[in-house]
Amino acid sequence: MHANYPIPGVVLKDIFPTPAPELMTGVPAFLGLVPDADVTQLPYNQPKMLKLWTQFPAFQGKKKYLHYAVKGFFENGGQLCYVVRLKDETEQALSEGLKALEYLDDIDLVCSPDMISPSAREKILEHCDRIGDRFAILDGEKDSTTEQIQKQRQALNSKNGAMYAPWIKVENDSGFDFIPACGHIAGVYARSDRNGGFYSSPANYIVEGALDIKQTFSNLELVKLHPTDAIGGVNCLRALPGRGIRIWGTRTLSADANWHYINVRRLFLNVFRWIERNLAAVVFEPNDFKLWIRIERELIAYFESLRLKGALKGDSPQEAFYVKCDAQTNPASTQEIGNVITEIGLAPTIPSEFIIVRLIHGENGVQVN
Repeated sequence: MHANYPIPGVVLKDIFPTPAPELMTGVPAFLGLVPDADVTQLPYNQPKMLKLWTQFPAFQGKKKYLHYAVKGFFENGGQLCYVVRLKDETEQALSEGLKALEYLDDIDLVCSPDMISPSAREKILEHCDRIGDRFAILDGEKDSTTEQIQKQRQALNSKNGAMYAPWIKVENDSGFDFIPACGHIAGVYARSDRNGGFYSSPANYIVEGALDIKQTFSNLELVKLHPTDAIGGVNCLRALPGRGIRIWGTRTLSADANWHYINVRRLFLNVFRWIERNLAAVVFEPNDFKLWIRIERELIAYFESLRLKGALKGDSPQEAFYVKCDAQTNPASTQEIGNVITEIGLAPTIPSEFIIVRLIHGENGVQVN
């Protein structure tokens, strides 16, 4: 249909482009058992999107941990998740379920409340390491002692996962039961992302729906599970008088000090997700200085937006990040094989785990400094 203009000539029209949608984070995939569900409602190894708890397929009979994990996710502020129904509790079933997640690009968390054996934890971490855009929330085993939990953690080494203990007490159809906390914690991740961004620490939040914890760790046990040196640790749940049950820790499972904290690792994971989604259009473009300038321009704009939100530290862009895509990072040998190399550096904000208060004893008593 042609528009009617009063006179011939050039007509100026303002066109406002639709902004790119925000990258959603705090979106887990839950792998587990749903023994009595209709297979037509919830087929095996086919991720099902849920936006509400009421969308979880209703079924009769004994409920597995998956049921309560998904419920806990929505109770704690989760808004979107995927459920993958496994055929059974074997490693083969878990491998098939994880394979079904490989094509999803809108998840950034992985939980498996019904599969928490040492080999299952390793498979989930291997999946997250290989795919490179998601983070695992793992549980310790149910009746483990502090020493056993410590050994379970020491058997794992990955920058793309974190471990939590102990189990939590929730209400079920027959009364109460203790369950893995991963689903509730995934909801806290989603809540933390909305409140402070994916670059904030999902710690010191109340775990809604948790009535009690399986065991209470002493201060000495907390030191063992959450050491002060840069070797990662177990993130403990604590029942604090008058403050509810809270997540008390923000460590990954990495022995690398660069990836010590959950928020730092998730910052980089979601930066990678943004780059893959928003710079896909540059594939097959001529590999020359025009392309390099375009990549630098788009990355600088994105990183500056992160700095202004508080994701990066520094009073200026130069202090917070750098982007380098030029002839030095892309010599002729690199261009000939069709690669474009961009070097980036980010200065993430580091969480303050310790607030140090100086007590000065003097003639006038004790002063707090």
